[in-house]
Amino acid sequence: MASVLEGIKVLDLTQVYSGPFCTLLLKDMGAEIIKIERPGAGDLIRNDVPHTEGMEGGPFIILNRGKKSLTLNLRTEKGRNICKELSKKVDVLVENFSPGTMDKLGLDSKVLCKLNPVLIYASISAYGQTGPLRDYPGFDPVAQAMGGMTAVTGFPDNPTRCGVSIADFSTGIFTAYSIIGALFHRMKTGEGQTIDISMQECIWQLTSIEFAPYYFLNGQDPPRLGNRHAAMIPCNLYPTQDDRIFIMAGVLDQLKRLYTTMGRQDLLNTPLCANQNERYKYRDEIDNIITGWTKTRKTDEIMALLRKADVPCSRFPTFTEVCHDPQLLSRNAIIEVEQMISGKVKVPGSLFKLSKTPGKIDYPAPFLGQDNHDVLSEMLGYSGEEITKLTDEGVL
Repeated sequence: MASVLEGIKVLDLTQVYSGPFCTLLLKDMGAEIIKIERPGAGDLIRNDVPHTEGMEGGPFIILNRGKKSLTLNLRTEKGRNICKELSKKVDVLVENFSPGTMDKLGLDSKVLCKLNPVLIYASISAYGQTGPLRDYPGFDPVAQAMGGMTAVTGFPDNPTRCGVSIADFSTGIFTAYSIIGALFHRMKTGEGQTIDISMQECIWQLTSIEFAPYYFLNGQDPPRLGNRHAAMIPCNLYPTQDDRIFIMAGVLDQLKRLYTTMGRQDLLNTPLCANQNERYKYRDEIDNIITGWTKTRKTDEIMALLRKADVPCSRFPTFTEVCHDPQLLSRNAIIEVEQMISGKVKVPGSLFKLSKTPGKIDYPAPFLGQDNHDVLSEMLGYSGEEITKLTDEGVL
């Protein structure tokens, strides 16, 4: 069964999280990914913690499954020339160096797009390729703060970054989405183009949907709500006799069913069961009433009652419990790949459940330089002797 992006070749000059996640998504949709890595060192997270007994970084294995690894020293003229030759043979190039780095190497979009006019050249950076902060470095926590997410995350007196590196991963998603759009444009027009993605803007895009109206409509900084929701009331993590339970009954019909299950039909015709704007005024009182009910019962009992009443809820599972969740397992959201060095390793499965062209992630991540010979011989026609000489010279 063919994949959506089968036949598309991507030159991947990215490392760590944002760029590799972008190209992982493209690989999952069928693209061929040629990952360029530094000789001797490779991607910064190749040996990152937590790692396998074979010293392969867990995040690296997940983010680079099924890609080809080509070691290439871009500080050498021969290395740069090989990169230029490869750029003529691929459809897409993705890089996440600091702005200006590719220019210094002579591998910027003007140079490579001239060599390959139909090339789609995507650049990921902290703040984008233009603007007053263009040249400043930035990683995920900085982007979360600069994009407004940290300001609205946590409790009123305790802001915090999102536990997941959401700036990196959302940037990967938006870049992959942009690349697919550019490929569609090229299919219609025959034109390549450049793509400029900012981590700060990706976080702002996510944050602004819910929280920008506080400022633009009311002139106020949005509140940090902890486990509450900006508009859906009630929504919170409530104590039980033996643990905690998450309940979100923000739709009025759900709230009515919740009150009925609690035996509090007396609340149905009060402001505590009115529209969202009215309920907002009484959110503390609503939370106190629900807490008074949940803390007298065990979590499993509440779960059974609320699921029967069709009220959205969840016990608070540990990460270990999530990794063994029967729902995730039933949908192949956790699979096993065979790493050449580390053996069998569990990784997330594909979330692309397309009926005709489903996503495929069943390949291991490569060891460093695994595909040097195959890529250079098949794509550029290099002989074994030439590849050996380049290796001896430190180009590979």
